[in-house]
Amino acid sequence: MVKSIISLVLLLVSVFLAFKHGWDTFNYKKNPEAMKMMSELGITETMIPIFGGVTLLVGVLLLIPKTFFLGNVLNAISILIIMALAMRIGNFKMVLMEIPFLMMPLVLIWLKYPFLKN
Repeated sequence: MVKSIISLVLLLVSVFLAFKHGWDTFNYKKNPEAMKMMSELGITETMIPIFGGVTLLVGVLLLIPKTFFLGNVLNAISILIIMALAMRIGNFKMVLMEIPFLMMPLVLIWLKYPFLKN
């Protein structure tokens, strides 16, 4: 039961972050700091909607038990891409900040979808 509650809390946090980051990515023009960070990472303005769409897709996939694993894998891959881009420009502070966010989908995969009977 405790495992399911922890999994549910992590799932809700992951879904919230996915939708928030996806929405913020689509509204990047209202946030000049985000645009500056993305351009520093080498993400072009044409790629920004793709990242936003993938992030929103991750949020939806996490909610569906049959696509839960795929959503977590895509989430981990997107975080690894951000970490790799940050390492390429030498922004190790960003890399270190992303580590807990990388751990979340991996822990969720290990815990499995909450309250699902096998």
